[in-house]
Amino acid sequence: MRSISSHHRLILAVLAGACLALASPAIGQEGEDGLEIGDAPAILPADPDEAGEIERGARPSSSTGDANTLDRGDRDSLPPVTKGAKPTADDKPDELQGINIYLRMGAPLPELPPEKPYDGKPDEAYGAFQRGLFLTAVDKALPRAQLGDPAAQTLLAEIMSRGLGVKRDLKGAAFWYGQAAQGGDPSAMFKYALLLMEGREVTQDRAKADDYMRRAADAGNASAQFNWAQILVSGTPGVRGLTAAMPYYEKAAEQGIADAQYALAQVYSALKDVPPEKKARAREWMMRAARAGFDTAQLDMGLWLVNGYNGPRDYEAGYRWLSIAAARGNVVAQNRIAHLYINALGTGPNPVEAAKWYVLSRRAGLKDPALEDFYLGLNEEQQKQAIDLANRFRRI
Repeated sequence: MRSISSHHRLILAVLAGACLALASPAIGQEGEDGLEIGDAPAILPADPDEAGEIERGARPSSSTGDANTLDRGDRDSLPPVTKGAKPTADDKPDELQGINIYLRMGAPLPELPPEKPYDGKPDEAYGAFQRGLFLTAVDKALPRAQLGDPAAQTLLAEIMSRGLGVKRDLKGAAFWYGQAAQGGDPSAMFKYALLLMEGREVTQDRAKADDYMRRAADAGNASAQFNWAQILVSGTPGVRGLTAAMPYYEKAAEQGIADAQYALAQVYSALKDVPPEKKARAREWMMRAARAGFDTAQLDMGLWLVNGYNGPRDYEAGYRWLSIAAARGNVVAQNRIAHLYINALGTGPNPVEAAKWYVLSRRAGLKDPALEDFYLGLNEEQQKQAIDLANRFRRI
């Protein structure tokens, strides 16, 4: 035991000597200000009374506030504190320069327009239909339909014709459309007129169909207005038919029927006796139909712009409309845009792109000797690239 204790004391003495040897050089080091580091006073914890309070702002309590909301306090009310300076009560924040994005996000929206007062009784059947409760809509509409309510009859016919919540029944739908049409419902008169024209589920009767279509158009149904205008044009070709149909085209176009907007633009452009103020709106109606996605209107809008028809010439805008129509598969637009690429109208010259559109239009059956000569004048590599692009083309 004595030998073991002596051995332990020897090891401790050696370790203590090594520590003193390592620590001794640090005592003689001096800082940049001449003060020896070993003589520097000890760093003591700050007195809690001397520390300034940290302003964290008011936080909502768990009973009234949102525990998931990060409260950052009233930070905007305090000016920035520079190093070595203490904020005083007289300090005021600088004025905001410009409009802060957070202020814009928090700006109140304008007031909504006042709702129109409605004193009538809510339609429970139609309300259930709008919410997708089709069986409830049937339960609500059927008793009223049996009592002769045209609106309920039309709703019931629509549900049965589309098979919404019930088995599809076209014959039953035709019956209720007929009942509602007799009651004067505009939508039912339009739908029943189509059934009478085609002879679907009812006996074909063209005269009765025309009568219902006219009555639905006069009652304000937009689709009926366009179709009645078409009937007038087909029944009386020429200026007389177009003149008689024009008021119905106008009413349907105002209600957003793209086909009517396109037809109205053509009528305004074609008729000589149209007032100048209406003729000046021909391009406007064509533009509205094109923006609605009517591809024939997009084609004609592009051609009108390229040729300066019914307005100023604009090659670039015309190229854009023809590009849209061509990309959607309009064969004539594909043919015309090939000519634009060849002649660099509205776009830069691109023989390969022109050949691609020629190949697509030719495959669809549209022949063009001028484009064929152009294509045959290309080298083999350009023709190969054009065919490859045409093979990879997909409609948008």
